[in-house]
Amino acid sequence: MKRFSVLSMDGIGVALRSVISRVKDATAKRPSELPKTVPRLVAVSKLKPLECIVEAYQHGQRHFGENYVQELVEKSNDQKVQELPDIRWHFIGHLQSNKCNNLVGVPNLFMVETVDSTKLASALSSSWGKQNKQDPLNIMVQVNTSEEDSKHGCSSDHCVELVQHVINHCPHLKFSGLMTIGEMDYDWSQGGNPDFICLVQCRKDVCEILGLSEEDVELSMGMSSDFDKAILMGSTNVRVGSTIFGARQPKQPSSANAAGGILHQSPRETVLSGGTSQPKTSQGTNPAPGAEQDTFPPESFNVH
Repeated sequence: MKRFSVLSMDGIGVALRSVISRVKDATAKRPSELPKTVPRLVAVSKLKPLECIVEAYQHGQRHFGENYVQELVEKSNDQKVQELPDIRWHFIGHLQSNKCNNLVGVPNLFMVETVDSTKLASALSSSWGKQNKQDPLNIMVQVNTSEEDSKHGCSSDHCVELVQHVINHCPHLKFSGLMTIGEMDYDWSQGGNPDFICLVQCRKDVCEILGLSEEDVELSMGMSSDFDKAILMGSTNVRVGSTIFGARQPKQPSSANAAGGILHQSPRETVLSGGTSQPKTSQGTNPAPGAEQDTFPPESFNVH
């Protein structure tokens, strides 16, 4: 059975245009105090074939998000992608310090959205510096706004401290904004998503304490299920995958495992629940979803 459930090539173009239209509509409906600049759309292409990326690119999409270092390295160096000169890669998965050297070698790496510790920030800055790039690497600080153990990100209380470390001690990084993962299946009839409200407040705190302008600090929040609502709350960067490319499908267990009655799932293997892919740990529990709804990096079983 095929591992991917993707829209037809024509379907990707139609879906992409629909998402762009929804982004523009939500931007136009923003409260007057928010800027009317159209947010950046990051098409999350993790676990999708290169043909999907090429097709979306041909329909005008330039920013793509990946969750796994090795997958991004392989995709970005493929000849098909090398022929897309102005593609821009966002890394949106959990990143370990020992993977920084591999990640910074990715051609057209535009941004790392998941810096969640001073250790990682320093390692990433050092790795990028070794590349002798003219410009610093754009990064976002990931905040665990829900304070869930199953998610990565610094606490909201330590957000200012981490941003200050990036600005003062990481010369090869450019602090671009804050990122969070909102609660899945949040009931919007109860009001605005508290995770998004928290991130907006974190930006206010960062800007007030560090003397930055809010206009210069992006907010990356909103995925396939809630990106339009996130835009209404001030998001400047949305991460949308399944709505553009189609739902990800689970990988079938090997015949050997099936015969033995044992199913060992890798971090990339997911189970579908209510139409939304959720990773499954080796213990059989379903932790909270990660970036673009269902990310488990191969480096870690913890979602971010």
